[in-house]
Amino acid sequence: MPNARGRARLTELPLGAIRPRGWLADQLRLQADGQTGRLEDVWPDVGPDSAWLGGDGEGWERGPYYLDGLIPLAYVLDDAELKARAQKWIEAILASQRDDGSFGPSGDDDWWPRMVALKVLTQYGDATGDDRVPPFLHRYFTFQARALPERPLHGWGRARGADNVLSVMWLYDRTGEEWLLDLGRLLAAQTHDWATFLTRDLPAGPAPAFRHLTHGVNVAMGLKTPAVGALVDGGEDAARRSAEQTRDMLANLMRLHGLVHGCFSGDEWLGGREPHHGVETCLVVELMFSLEQVVRILGDGSHADLLEQTAFNLLAASSDPRMLAHQYHQQANQVLVSFADRDWSFSGPDANVFGLEPHFGCCTANLHQGWPKFVRSLWMLGDDQTLAAVSYAPCQVDAEVAGHPVRLDVRTSYPFDEVVEIGVSTPVAREFALRLRIPGWCRDPSLTVAEEPMPVTPDEDGYVTVRRAWADGDVVRLRLPMRVRTVPRDNGAVGFRLGPLVLVHAIGEIWRPVPDHAGLAEWEIMPRTFWNLGACVDDPAGTNGIDSWPVERRPVGAVPFAADAAPVVVHGRGAPLRQWRMRANSAGPPPAGPVPTRAPVMELRLLPYGSARLRVAELPTVTVTPEPTDD
Repeated sequence: MPNARGRARLTELPLGAIRPRGWLADQLRLQADGQTGRLEDVWPDVGPDSAWLGGDGEGWERGPYYLDGLIPLAYVLDDAELKARAQKWIEAILASQRDDGSFGPSGDDDWWPRMVALKVLTQYGDATGDDRVPPFLHRYFTFQARALPERPLHGWGRARGADNVLSVMWLYDRTGEEWLLDLGRLLAAQTHDWATFLTRDLPAGPAPAFRHLTHGVNVAMGLKTPAVGALVDGGEDAARRSAEQTRDMLANLMRLHGLVHGCFSGDEWLGGREPHHGVETCLVVELMFSLEQVVRILGDGSHADLLEQTAFNLLAASSDPRMLAHQYHQQANQVLVSFADRDWSFSGPDANVFGLEPHFGCCTANLHQGWPKFVRSLWMLGDDQTLAAVSYAPCQVDAEVAGHPVRLDVRTSYPFDEVVEIGVSTPVAREFALRLRIPGWCRDPSLTVAEEPMPVTPDEDGYVTVRRAWADGDVVRLRLPMRVRTVPRDNGAVGFRLGPLVLVHAIGEIWRPVPDHAGLAEWEIMPRTFWNLGACVDDPAGTNGIDSWPVERRPVGAVPFAADAAPVVVHGRGAPLRQWRMRANSAGPPPAGPVPTRAPVMELRLLPYGSARLRVAELPTVTVTPEPTDD
């Protein structure tokens, strides 16, 4: 929790200090060569006519949204071409500031899109040290402090005010000017009370009409509001209260709207617990950003568990394997990707297809932040001269600890493998600490440091701290055993997980290109194998049999989330359920189980959720009764 001055428990390293390696570098390269790197060439809304670039085109959120992902992608990859693409936007934004401190397109004075632009500028300032950024922010926040009492936050800005507060605190951390805290409090007071709504007033079931408080993306963004408020208020009491509120908000969301993969529904409004309800791609990336900030501020590793689960499953699944196109809404039980009307709260018939701009362009602009911000958040610096592992993935970390350079080389295929190896490079032996997160799902982890076994007893935040005088070449080896485990669902249905991976019944896929499409690619996907299988989780003796299901691991390919080369395959057991049918172009609700059947037992092939664009993640259970035989 933040200390008495309100500081966060962890501090982000400068943008670019963490570089992706291995499969994660391949994934970001696909993004750079696909939707992000080529978007300006195929989508006019972020093309040269954008009002944010001085043109007469779109001038609201889409330019800043795009830049909010382009900037971190350019700097974590150290990609000169992407940096050049981003720089022209930065120069245009900096040049747009007026004498009163306001900035951006003059035809729209909405607070909300400027909140995104502020996030862009703080990331750019972290990456480059450009000394134009702090005075620019100072002038704008002075303008806000004058204007907000008479023109308070409204609409989208009132729902998302915590994003504005984060940028105010970025400047406060660099200047210490107390009036910035007053501005932060004013912004917080004008922001929706998300803690009360999500803990006391949250309705169950699909939202019947638009409200900012039941809009799925707003909910994902609002989850960080109590933690951000603790930064402004300061003190242990504020921190403790915000930690409790955050846990309660997430628990209540999962109770009323939680889906089998661990996220809540939002298609476009909160949709309840049935697995045909969708999750918007904007919701996915904004939930990730909220969790990254909550972990940074509060230091609670349990929120990093959900961050990993969201990234490795829902984010990976939101685009095609080569990141040329994306869905607006994805489904946990997604057995058909097509132009069709579905039982969702608010969506057009194209919201389910992979394309340039399905249903609405917000996700086209906003999806880009997911992977690069995840890279930046893999490791953070602690106040007590520690480096803390927030999430595990292959990367290289360059940091200054106790005034001296340290490099960590994280070698792993996690989440597809159980072992994380960390090589330490330091010019001179120095004492500092590594804090290693032990996921809540993990039982019996093991740890060696320089080949010496170490005890693994996580603290209340879920971390094990290793403090020692590190020598150049020391190696940390952390093993996080993964076993197939079940996730109980309504009416006796079940889901499966392996470590942070959600496992799904993978359906054979027929990709059908859409003729005369816009953008880089567009597809519908048809099933070519049975989708309606139930899971046999008990052996004939009635004991749990999933521990005997073989887990096959393979090298991670250059396209990490392709179904035909999935790095993990679990060979389970299931049986067909012909009575389970489609309803309104989606898989119907799973039949209440266990369902008795005499159908033959067959292989239930389980892949990572992110590898399967056609999938069933929530399955009914079945009890197989053999056909009687004649004596």
